[in-house]
Amino acid sequence: MRAITYSRFGGADVLELTDQPTPKVAPDSVLVRVRAASVNPVDWKVRGGYLDAILDTHFPAVPGWDVAGVVEQVGLDATEYAVGDEVYGYVRKDVVQGGTFAELVAAPVRTLARKPASLTFEEAAAVPLAGLTAYQTIRRAGVHEGQTVLVHAAAGGVGAFAVQIARALGARVLGTASERNHDFLRGLGAEPLTYGDGLADRVRALAPDGVDVALDYVGGDAVATSAAVLADGGTIASVVDDAARDDHGGHYVWVRPSVADLEALAALIDAGKVAVEVDQVFDLADAADAHRANESGHTRGKVVVRV
Repeated sequence: MRAITYSRFGGADVLELTDQPTPKVAPDSVLVRVRAASVNPVDWKVRGGYLDAILDTHFPAVPGWDVAGVVEQVGLDATEYAVGDEVYGYVRKDVVQGGTFAELVAAPVRTLARKPASLTFEEAAAVPLAGLTAYQTIRRAGVHEGQTVLVHAAAGGVGAFAVQIARALGARVLGTASERNHDFLRGLGAEPLTYGDGLADRVRALAPDGVDVALDYVGGDAVATSAAVLADGGTIASVVDDAARDDHGGHYVWVRPSVADLEALAALIDAGKVAVEVDQVFDLADAADAHRANESGHTRGKVVVRV
């Protein structure tokens, strides 16, 4: 099969199109014919070796954790699926090796759910990691109807999902973004705020009594700013800064594969409550360019690779 692989840590230039053996299918897994995969910041961080202290990498490694495709083979005890089922998932395994930037990927059933019926494969591939990250931080923070929620980096891949999910739960959402993305945020149902110096004052102007929940998807001084504008009893959740948990009694979240959460996201999407934005689509052979596009930080929607 064709696959993107890398045999050493480094920049996007270490990625190359190679021919690899068809993956073996464990009893609790299925073989997925990949139709699309997407790029997330963690992909180029893993590729660069920045997470080597916590994740084992076996070379040659196939990158990618997000996938949308069709079941081609079913494992001996993978009764959840049949050949021909359309699925999507966050296929993070215990080691970095057999990823989704390939024609075929062996995916444990614990990482998959049925693809949202209303989405194309390219759109579905853009959902799993970013959508799960948003969904799981919101659930961990206990967001509910009537609350005011501050979303940092609200126009980013994770933030845009968080805005929509929080709105679907009945929360009021304030979202930080650059000025050029303010209309985009309004379209998602958020009240936009320009990030940078003076952000705390701008938040207080819109929410004089403070925010009930702050969701940090960017790092930097987001947690400190959140603490300054938090209402009594409020909660901070971050996927970047453990100070949210260690210094402020909130939550530090590392996204996990979850069938139930993927199903919940699919239900929100098919109900029209959450929209998916794809910024650019690349062919598999151009995966290095897809990594560069994501790493540039200049994309609003997701970067997807079509297989």
